[in-house]
Amino acid sequence: KQVESMKRVLESLNLNIVEMVDENATLDGGDVLFTGREFFVGLSRRTNQRGAEILADTFKDYAVSTVPVHDSLHLKSFCSMAGPNLIAIGSSEAAQKALKTMQQMSDHRYDKLTVPDDAAANCIYLNIPSKGHVLLHRAPEEYPESAKVFEKLKDHMLIPIANTELEKVDGSLTCCSVLINKTPEL
Repeated sequence: KQVESMKRVLESLNLNIVEMVDENATLDGGDVLFTGREFFVGLSRRTNQRGAEILADTFKDYAVSTVPVHDSLHLKSFCSMAGPNLIAIGSSEAAQKALKTMQQMSDHRYDKLTVPDDAAANCIYLNIPSKGHVLLHRAPEEYPESAKVFEKLKDHMLIPIANTELEKVDGSLTCCSVLINKTPEL
């Protein structure tokens, strides 16, 4: 039901929709990290190699690299983009191992922001013309040490978000959002 309802919304916005028709392919949005330069795709319980291949075929202008995900639900369970060139990453062994794989596969060198809590590394970066760099991150009452790390980002407008209830059902900030670059036509 989730796929069909999202498809209707995207169609109503006149956005291009590409459907995976290969029944052997799986690709979950929580495993797809777009950096603005390239895609990293987590190979997890919900995303497989065939899904990553279809993503690569769809976005031929971007490199697509796969990253094994162990001990987590998704790639974005422990990393996300916190700025135009900044990867927020958890400090667990699994997160750091995935980051090392990403660094080895990329020709680009990203800055990294390591937070003590893997779940807190799942944040949402927005570049809003009237506001500049905006970062939605987990609230200090949930992850106080990670919030202190985000507070060091002086050029970002920081918006703490409480997500405790959704986290109980594996809902992270990026899971609960669909970002659309608004154009004059929308």
